[in-house]
Amino acid sequence: MNELKNKENLLLDLDGTVYQDLDAVFGQVSKLMTKYISEKLKVDLIKAKELQTKYFYEHSTSLNGLMVHHDIPPEEFLKYVHDIDLSFMKKDQVLREQLENLDMRKLIFTNGSTDHAKNVLSHLGIEDLFEGIFDIKDAGYTPKPEAKAFDLMVKKFGIDPNNTIYVEDIAKNLSIGKERGCTTVWLINDEQWGKMESDKDYIDYKIENLSLFLKKIRLLKEQ
Repeated sequence: MNELKNKENLLLDLDGTVYQDLDAVFGQVSKLMTKYISEKLKVDLIKAKELQTKYFYEHSTSLNGLMVHHDIPPEEFLKYVHDIDLSFMKKDQVLREQLENLDMRKLIFTNGSTDHAKNVLSHLGIEDLFEGIFDIKDAGYTPKPEAKAFDLMVKKFGIDPNNTIYVEDIAKNLSIGKERGCTTVWLINDEQWGKMESDKDYIDYKIENLSLFLKKIRLLKEQ
């Protein structure tokens, strides 16, 4: 891990990465997606769920598939599906302490919306520690792991991928990061989509706990 001490940028995915209770958050989002598709396309909930899943696997996000095949307005969709209740989410003091004391630029790279990211980060009590958020709108609605999304993110933040540690819960999203020069980190999980391609050599590190990983980096930097 010694090479990590000189890295300048910490690039984090949002859902499933800055928090790991994906079901509690994305379970709500998923149900709203199904409901939206059902109402918008005038199909029953079973058919809506089938389309939602199909588009996710074929287009990396359900939204991308809906835009391609049904010309769905993306901002309307994102506003609808991210209208969720996060009152159960507690402030993460351990993660806050590690982020606060880590001498790196902290950035969010998400396939979701900025409003959703701010909602999650504020409930965790860490929103003020991030310099910026790159969301799906910034990417022109092109989702990770497409090169276009990554390159637009690099341009917006003005970062050098070679000086960047990139952390994701979805292993395959790290592929373009590695190609561009990032040090890539997969947050181990058992989600079917998350662990797909997790055995590939474009993953540099596999971790179980983000806060502990950040503490190790901080201690290296303080040596």
